[in-house]
Amino acid sequence: MKELIRRLHEGAYSCIVANEGKVAVFTRRGVMDLYELLVNEPDFLRGASVADKVVGKGAAALMLLGGVQRLYADVISEPALGLLDKTNVEVSYGQLVQHVQNRTKTDWCPVEKLCYDLNDTREMFEAIGSFLEAQK
Repeated sequence: MKELIRRLHEGAYSCIVANEGKVAVFTRRGVMDLYELLVNEPDFLRGASVADKVVGKGAAALMLLGGVQRLYADVISEPALGLLDKTNVEVSYGQLVQHVQNRTKTDWCPVEKLCYDLNDTREMFEAIGSFLEAQK
C-alpha cells in the first residue's frame, strides 16, 4: 500500500488500483473510473488494493461490489466508512469528513447525496449508473 499511496501523491492521479502485479491509474474526478472498471473489468477489482484521493459512500459501494480487499483514502466520508466497517475490507485514511463536498464546495457531492439514504450496494450501483448516464 505504501507504494500505491506514494504514486497517488506524486502523480496527477485520482485513484490507483493494483491487483496481481498489475497497476491501473486513473485521473478523472468522481466515481466514473471506478464505475467503468466495475462494469468493464470486474475481475481486476476482486482482491485489489486501491489508493484514492476521495472516497464517498458511492465509491465505497462500487469497491465493495468489485471485491476490493484493501483501501487507502486521503479523505473518506463517514457514510463511506460506515458502509465499509461492516465488511472485511482493510481501510486506512488520512482524513475523515462528515460528507464529501461537491467540486465547488457549496454542497454535498451529488453521488454522496444520491447514495446517502441507500443501504444496498446494488441499488447504489444502479443509481450511480443512472446519474452518470444523465451527465453525458
